[in-house]
Amino acid sequence: MTLLACPSCDMLHDVPDLPQGRRAYCLRCNHMLVSGRHTSLDRTLATGFAIAILIVFALFFPFLSIEELGFSNTTTLLGVAAAFLDGWLIPLTLAVTASIVAIPLIRVALLIYALFPIWRGRPPAPHAARAFRWSEALRPWSMAEIFVLGAAVALVKVADLATIGFGPAFWAFCAAVFIIAFERQITDAASIWSMLDNEP
Repeated sequence: MTLLACPSCDMLHDVPDLPQGRRAYCLRCNHMLVSGRHTSLDRTLATGFAIAILIVFALFFPFLSIEELGFSNTTTLLGVAAAFLDGWLIPLTLAVTASIVAIPLIRVALLIYALFPIWRGRPPAPHAARAFRWSEALRPWSMAEIFVLGAAVALVKVADLATIGFGPAFWAFCAAVFIIAFERQITDAASIWSMLDNEP
């Protein structure tokens, strides 16, 4: 029996250990508290690997191109960040780069480290519970979607001044943002903690 608070309305529930595939819902708002363990684990790991691959791809391939009066320039996501590494903007640039690239990558790396051995049917890796706890703690600081919204607003204003082209890295990063949002919805933290606690 586990005491769980509903993430939607904060109502406390005594949730028993459920058989595989069974789900528990909040009595007040019907929010899903616990889903099927292995299904949730498969989806969480799949989205974690997808996020890591897409963000790494977005770092090194063309992100944006701008053309005006016969002059053109193409840059990567790292090039966008490096363009502001000057003077008092350096701390802000490093913080933005960390929140849109480093923290999402660190978070999914911790998630994969904690869950992959269990998914393979093996004992958890050393300090797996701590890695999963850090992964959950970093979740609010992963702000890739904020960057995409900000970039979209800026590009709308620039579109009247120059011709803008979106490279494959831009679409890869947008896909990563959608998968990050999906991963937040499907990760069953209660089931994962139960699996980590039940392992020797």
